[in-house]
Amino acid sequence: MATHLDLQEQEQLDAVKQFWKRNGNLITWLLIAALVAYSGWTGWKWWQREQATQAGAMFDELDKAAQAADVDKATRVFGDLKSRYPKTAFAQQGGLLSAKVQAEKGQADAAQATLEWVAANATEVEYQTIARLRLAGLLLDSKKYDEALKQLDAATAAGFEALVADRRGDVLMAQSKADDAKASYNKAWQTMDPTIEYRRLIEAKLASLGAAPLTAVAADVPAQAGAGK
Repeated sequence: MATHLDLQEQEQLDAVKQFWKRNGNLITWLLIAALVAYSGWTGWKWWQREQATQAGAMFDELDKAAQAADVDKATRVFGDLKSRYPKTAFAQQGGLLSAKVQAEKGQADAAQATLEWVAANATEVEYQTIARLRLAGLLLDSKKYDEALKQLDAATAAGFEALVADRRGDVLMAQSKADDAKASYNKAWQTMDPTIEYRRLIEAKLASLGAAPLTAVAADVPAQAGAGK
């Protein structure tokens, strides 16, 4: 019995040896590849965390400069931020903040360049849209109406439709296209959440053009009737 078991074990051992002889190199390489992949993934996650930490520290520095209205420092820090960590959310947020300070300090060209960078390099469409909305405002101030409209055409993030339509109305009004401006303002008013206070400003723009929203007019009629009793 023992001899039979010994022979069976020997046969199994021989089979294992043959299998390893045929497939050992392949298995070894697959194990090495798996270990390298895991090590690379772990290293990538660590690198991402380090990038985010360092970019966050630079953004804090930029934020302090912005609060102090130090446009030169804000511009310098943003330059370093976009150079070293261009794909981080901090770089995109930093661009928007830097452009705000530049615009407030009368550096319209610098603000435009900063917003153009965000619009072209932001990895999230929301940041791109915010940059394009603000860029359209600067172009409107510079009377570059066609360029402003092109920026608005490319501002496509969901949830920003009302703001895009409102800014488009501003540009169209500047071009003396009152009817088109009314349509755009009305779209903005209809699309915007009624609880947002800014909606009243859009309503005022429409009223100044003699085109108050129909629902707003209807709401005023009962109030006026009650006042007349």
